[in-house]
Amino acid sequence: MRQIVLDTETTGLEASQGHRIIEIGCVELVNRRLTGNHYHQYIKPQREIDQGAIEVHGITNEFLDDKPLFAQIAADFIEFVSGAELIIHNAPFDLGFLDAELQRMPRQYPALRDMCAVVDTLVMARAKHPGQRNNLDALCQRYDVDNSQRDLHGALLDAEILADVYLAMTGGQTTFQLSDAPANTGDGGPGSQQIRRLSAERPPLPVIMATAEEQAAHAAQLEAIAASSGGRVLWRELAERRQESG
Repeated sequence: MRQIVLDTETTGLEASQGHRIIEIGCVELVNRRLTGNHYHQYIKPQREIDQGAIEVHGITNEFLDDKPLFAQIAADFIEFVSGAELIIHNAPFDLGFLDAELQRMPRQYPALRDMCAVVDTLVMARAKHPGQRNNLDALCQRYDVDNSQRDLHGALLDAEILADVYLAMTGGQTTFQLSDAPANTGDGGPGSQQIRRLSAERPPLPVIMATAEEQAAHAAQLEAIAASSGGRVLWRELAERRQESG
């Protein structure tokens, strides 16, 4: 299964107000493993970047002045993502901007949802952790994903971090550097830092055995469950099955 973890940076918050994409970052997963294949592009937006946006991602109008227009990179981007499952945090935001850019093209492109399946990790996180903060920084803390290099937002950096978070949320491993080569994090622009991975050689978690008092309290709780459920207690049934299977 081919998945693309995607993030963008923009000139402002609303595509409907004419704000534009200034950076796209994508990393590829195949069968839940990073392949090392990625797509990263800065884009000249043909409009000024809001000051508030610059404070978030650090990308300036001057930095983007010699970068290509979206129309010049659209075909390569579509080729990279087409047919994959897109993993995006707050997908309506990124898809809204990308579809707005595609609609400006002379060539007619379908909406991205018509070319790719989409998984929204924000929706997934809210379902798993209702009532809690579920932005990317909060999820990094919750799932022990290292985001210490994330002083500023950057599309490729955030896509790499989101890949770690997504795999952790869905039960996969999070240490998957595939080669000795340093990670390629873009062309040296703002936010293009080296990703630090969690070590695969971390010491194992300690195993803390229940005390006699805790075991007695557990047994009492099982008796209370049995009294209210007609004698059926799932934990006891599972223990008996394990004993029977040897």
